[in-house]
Amino acid sequence: MMKTIKVVSLYLLVLFYVGMGAMHLLYPKQYLAMMPTWMPAHIFLIYFSGIVEIVLGLLLLPLKTRVLSAKLIIAMLIVYFLGIHIPQSIDFYQTKNEGFVASIIRLPFQFLLIAWAWIFTQKVTNH
Repeated sequence: MMKTIKVVSLYLLVLFYVGMGAMHLLYPKQYLAMMPTWMPAHIFLIYFSGIVEIVLGLLLLPLKTRVLSAKLIIAMLIVYFLGIHIPQSIDFYQTKNEGFVASIIRLPFQFLLIAWAWIFTQKVTNH
């Protein structure tokens, strides 16, 4: 039963990252509001991060690349959290932006996403 849950969780994680990456490519303007003003080349970085999310999501599938991909996803989430989400929340608070509450609500979800990816950072030896 636990193996089935882990497999389902893996495929959901893959779908999540491939889907979120695709959203970056299909609706880049939606992500412009999240980009800190100090970052250069906003549209390029949105497309690039979308491609990275798709690639890392797909690299979760093969057993050979799963652990590395999960660790890179965690690193990416930490960078997003510290470099984008926290500064954005602070900026939204300071400028009384209507997106402040949503940005605060989103912060704890980063920890859930990290925990979800962490499940796949352990090498599986019985395959």
